[in-house]
Amino acid sequence: MPTEQPAGRLLVSRRAIADIVRNATLGSYGVAGFAAGLPERALGRIGLGSPGLRLTTRSGLLHVDLFVEVGHGLPVSEVARQVDSAVRYSVRRALGRELGQVAVHVNRLRFETAGVPAAPARTADGTPLTGDLAGSGTDVA
Repeated sequence: MPTEQPAGRLLVSRRAIADIVRNATLGSYGVAGFAAGLPERALGRIGLGSPGLRLTTRSGLLHVDLFVEVGHGLPVSEVARQVDSAVRYSVRRALGRELGQVAVHVNRLRFETAGVPAAPARTADGTPLTGDLAGSGTDVA
């Protein structure tokens, strides 16, 4: 990786930075998605915005505000710390620039309803059927 910076100017679009931040955020453990209202989602679908993500520039530094949903039962502070670290690393690696403030706003907890596992099949007298490998006499390592 070259250490010298070539002369000239590098321009990166706001949309490219938003994509880098979005991918880093969604790839973080515990993030269930972005929390955005209906108007933001509608603008995002037609390409006029990034729902759940706000980029601003102050004092020459890029500041990021993220509005996320976190999976229920996960430690929110750890998820936020993971998101902060992943976003900073991704931007540093892709652009070679440091970020200013990264604010992670947890707007919702997402509850996933998992189906209840089915009860094992039983014979007429109530004893379980042995249709699995262990019950079939096959050696299971």
